[in-house]
Amino acid sequence: MTRQEKIVSMFNDIAPTYDRANRVLSMGVDTFWRKKACDLAYGYCENKTIDSIVDVACGTGDMMGYWSRRAQTSGMNIGEIVGVDPSEGMVGVGKEKFPDLSFHIAPATELPREDGSADIISISYGIRNVVERQAGLREFNRVLKNGGLVVILEFMKNENPSPLGKVRDWYMNNVLPRIGGLISNNYEAYRYLPDSIEGFLTVGKMRQ
Repeated sequence: MTRQEKIVSMFNDIAPTYDRANRVLSMGVDTFWRKKACDLAYGYCENKTIDSIVDVACGTGDMMGYWSRRAQTSGMNIGEIVGVDPSEGMVGVGKEKFPDLSFHIAPATELPREDGSADIISISYGIRNVVERQAGLREFNRVLKNGGLVVILEFMKNENPSPLGKVRDWYMNNVLPRIGGLISNNYEAYRYLPDSIEGFLTVGKMRQ
């Protein structure tokens, strides 16, 4: 089993408890950032009508829900919101939560969308899980319209953490795996989160 396959299998295992664990562990911070990302993206759009939003590594569809709800708040007209994720378990939960939205099971490197078809491509807390990251970004470029937006939300490695950043790191390394493990009965999955952040890029390197 490849590294990518192992990551997908892990998300299949925790899919039934993923939303509950996420709400508890994030203490609502993720909802704030999702709302802010949607509002900022819509603010950049010159037109109030958007043909297509593609949410990659969509998981159980949380970001898709925010795209839909914040569109109403921002007065945007959205043609379609499409979710793409390689985990059948996560997509299964997403379809139950959002039966009116469209989901596809596929990796970030093989988006089932036509060239230049998406106005916005988003990926929330998922770019770390794309092993072939450069191939994924090239795929985003293929699917995105000229002048379109790529919205990335992610936990980044911090080489020089502030006092608050050190508290965050302590929480993620010592508290999060234990609570996540209790809720999901899968300690290793929630040990993966801080480990993957530590092994990920800094903001500066991501921009390069």
